[in-house]
Amino acid sequence: MKKILLGIIVVIFIWLGVFIVDYLKSHSFETGNVSNVKIIPIESEIYSNEEINNAIDVILDYFEKNFNGCSLLEIEYIGDENNDDYRDWAIRNNKSEVIVFISNFKVNPNGGNGVLNSNSEYDDYSWILVRNENENWKYVDGGYG
Repeated sequence: MKKILLGIIVVIFIWLGVFIVDYLKSHSFETGNVSNVKIIPIESEIYSNEEINNAIDVILDYFEKNFNGCSLLEIEYIGDENNDDYRDWAIRNNKSEVIVFISNFKVNPNGGNGVLNSNSEYDDYSWILVRNENENWKYVDGGYG
């Protein structure tokens, strides 16, 4: 009787182990990868390189914390001539300045947190940041549209 009970317990633990491994394989717990991102330089008459780099740092930090299982490939400022199209974002956030970037990133096989399609690549994903002069940039929205 003890051997049967021991056998049942072993089978239960094996089944639990398989279930846990399968669950962990289908749910990515890795952070967003920004280690190999290519930053495409664009000159600006509105913002200094330091201001642009500070905004990019905000995006990299956000991506790393919120895009689990994804890898940021490229990011670039959309340019002064297009940035004014987003002025309303500053106004609705009670700020005086806006800066916008676009990026490309890929979603790994277990990435995307169920929101993004795994094993896919997203191009021209936008990042909208706002601030008042001499303040830090704040990420307010992103995506497509």
